[in-house]
Formats: sequence, C-alpha cells, structure tokens
Amino acid sequence: MKVVAAYLLAVLGGNASPSADDLKVILGSVGAEADDDRIELLLSEVKGKDITELIASGREKLASVPSGGGAVAVAAPTAGGGSAAAPAAEAKKEEKVEEKEESDDDMGFSLFD
Repeated sequence: MKVVAAYLLAVLGGNASPSADDLKVILGSVGAEADDDRIELLLSEVKGKDITELIASGREKLASVPSGGGAVAVAAPTAGGGSAAAPAAEAKKEEKVEEKEESDDDMGFSLFD
C-alpha cells in the first residue's frame, strides 16, 4: 500500500510516469523501506495507463464488494416515528465500541512487558 501511496504522491506532484528511483526517494523521505519487487510490480501494472482511469475502474470494482452485513438500516423519519430510530442507532454504536474494547483485553499479553 505504501508503494501505491508513493506512486500517487509522485503523480500528484506533477510526475506523470514516476520511476522506481522516484518512488524510493519518496518512501525514504518518510523513513519507509522500499521493496524493489513491489515497486517493479506496480510500475509494470500501471505502465502506459492513465491514473484517473485506473482510479475510476477501481472505484467501480470496490462498489461491488460486499462490506459486511451487520449495518443498521436507517430509514428517513416519518411524521410519527422519527424519534425511535435515533436511540436504537446510538445503542448499536455503543455495543460495537464495547466489543472492541473487550477483544483488546483478551489477548493475554502486553507490548511493554
């Protein structure tokens, strides 16, 4: 992911076709190690392609990816029942936060021990 980010930063900076050395300089400037194999793979995949077209096709692919299933459907409030939906949504959020906190404690070790 960091290689893709470096590539996009180079393109945003005005370099339409960044080289491997350009990406290594960007990654080195933030202290990240550059993996030559990943850089070459990325450059071979995007060679001769327009970045805006790649991003657009990626968005289309991501739109079709299922993103879970535990989402709460919230309908537009009606004249009589709009106030009941808000507390239910807040309760659901609180449950998710509590579950996350509990899972952190179950690991059984500390990073600083």
